[in-house]
Amino acid sequence: MPTSAVIAKLRDTLRAIEGDGHRRRETLPFGIGEIDTRLAAGGLRLDALHEIAPATPDLADDACATLLLAGIAARAWGPVLWVVRRRDLFAPGLYQAGLSPERVIYAEARDDAELLALMEEGIRHRGLGAVVGEARRAAMASTRRLQLAAEGGRTIALLMKRHAREGGDPLAVPSAAVTRWRVAAAPSAPLPTRGLAGGIGRARWHLSLVRQRGGDPFDLNVEAVDETGRLALPAALVDRPRRQGRAPHAAAA
Repeated sequence: MPTSAVIAKLRDTLRAIEGDGHRRRETLPFGIGEIDTRLAAGGLRLDALHEIAPATPDLADDACATLLLAGIAARAWGPVLWVVRRRDLFAPGLYQAGLSPERVIYAEARDDAELLALMEEGIRHRGLGAVVGEARRAAMASTRRLQLAAEGGRTIALLMKRHAREGGDPLAVPSAAVTRWRVAAAPSAPLPTRGLAGGIGRARWHLSLVRQRGGDPFDLNVEAVDETGRLALPAALVDRPRRQGRAPHAAAA
């Protein structure tokens, strides 16, 4: 289907969506002090583009990045447009990350250029809570267009940078994104056995903020998103402030 026809079809879908996105909060906090206090905006700016990349081409890291995108989108308001290049999204997995199927509008693009155009169209609509896309290549000019489209609105733009077949760091190309993240699978903590067969606890990720506008990068180990789309700190990190005589940071309800 030609690009113009795909965009026309998307516009028809968006016209059927009610709500203009006004009078919404300006940021989407993670609800974890160790992350939000290090972000220049106190959370993810809703009127901005944010990039997330798997640390390696491994399917495990790719899944972590996808679930992180789903968790962020799940906590945004309203419908979510998810633009894909291939039909490999696992809806039950997104649901377990808090993103209900009835909230998601799927669009399939034939190449990265069409994907970025569909994302821009969705962002400019102003009636969506989040627009998600998955691309291997996005030049600075393309990401600048997405960032400009997002500014002044309340539709968070999330771009997953997949690894190219020829290799290389997907975040090496300059970008206009306000934040750029890298995520990798990390070992889960073993569950106490108490005489029973052993097991593993909640999945863990190594989360790296590679770049942010107006702030510094940082790294943190976190527990994967739950059914509400929220991350958590491993128990050892939560208990540390208590041992030091300070109140721990708790995730927002």
